[in-house]
Amino acid sequence: MEVKKNEHMIYGIRAVIETIHAGKDLEKVFIQKGLKGDLAKELQGLIHGRQIPLSTVPVEKINNFTRKNHQGVVAFLSPVQYHKIDHVLPAVFENRRVPLILILDRVTDVRNFGGIARTAECMGVDAILIPTKNSAQINADAIKTSAGALNFIPVCREANLKEAIQFLKDSGLQIVASTEKAESYFQDIDLMVPTAIIVGSEDEGISSAYLAMADKQVKIPISGEIASLNVSVAAAMALYEVNRQRLI
Repeated sequence: MEVKKNEHMIYGIRAVIETIHAGKDLEKVFIQKGLKGDLAKELQGLIHGRQIPLSTVPVEKINNFTRKNHQGVVAFLSPVQYHKIDHVLPAVFENRRVPLILILDRVTDVRNFGGIARTAECMGVDAILIPTKNSAQINADAIKTSAGALNFIPVCREANLKEAIQFLKDSGLQIVASTEKAESYFQDIDLMVPTAIIVGSEDEGISSAYLAMADKQVKIPISGEIASLNVSVAAAMALYEVNRQRLI
């Protein structure tokens, strides 16, 4: 397996196939448009089966990563191990903790993601739940911005976020959506019970499908002229309220 300057980059069809078979978590795979052949078909089947983020791109994009014999395929190893929420949550209950899960809907900025992870780890969040698509890439910048927190807090990457949220609901967690359109505030609701908090992208907020699944929609008190907060700051304030209630 050949690796270029970036130690997390792997190229070549067979090298990426072997990496997947070895059980390594891949952050993303880039495949050249129109790539054909039995090996390419095998690789695409593995990517689909393992629910690995995939982008089909022009060959020029692949060449930007490396000029060596990439065979139309470049992949990046994840610097963290991904978990499954249906494995993490039972362990939280078994440890007699009151679950606190943070769900990130389309938070794509790497530094915001890292900042959120740092706060989440400090605030006792049991896991961060993200979608396979439309989520920030966990790379060196994310790890650095998180101050290493991403090495400690489980990150659960799920292909179907809606099903994952339903699993949390069925497991007894209240789903709380943080949205400036809400009428109630975080301090108005009971956060002593098992809880999952959803925060959304800065430009579009939380998807309507996930808002519809929420048991409660609440907002953070704001008295200034600007109507919204940076998503990292909003997540921090929401998690602080959870800790304020639980630690009194």
